[in-house]
Amino acid sequence: MSDIVIRSIVASERKQWEPLWLGYLAFYEKSVPQAVTDSTWARLLDPQNAIEGLIAWEGERALGLVQYLLHPSTWNMGGNVYLQDLFVVPEARGKRIGRRLIAAVTGISKQKGAGVLYWQTEEFNGTARRLYERVAKRAPFVRYNIEL
Repeated sequence: MSDIVIRSIVASERKQWEPLWLGYLAFYEKSVPQAVTDSTWARLLDPQNAIEGLIAWEGERALGLVQYLLHPSTWNMGGNVYLQDLFVVPEARGKRIGRRLIAAVTGISKQKGAGVLYWQTEEFNGTARRLYERVAKRAPFVRYNIEL
């Protein structure tokens, strides 16, 4: 296996980040206005914003992304990290990139003093769920949404 490098997103990498972001949205059969994509990118680069991101690289090729945020919690002093977006390009799946991206966020979460790192996925996403069952404990919660 070739060397995979995981590092923070930087401003000069938008043209590599955006196809990953759009691939993630397409996987879930979602779309967002261009203004949301632009805002997400700006938030990732803003050190005053809680959203952070990493890209997995193989040489000059971006193969995966993870985006996450630390937020306060009423259950612990350090807050919790929500892993909001995780995506690996289909042709790179099986290289353990998703596992490595989760491990990177786990390490960052520990450095930040977070009490919990958590995420969610849709039930149909069996491939990702198999990975998640190996690296984390499934929470017994049921989620409810009110679209605003």
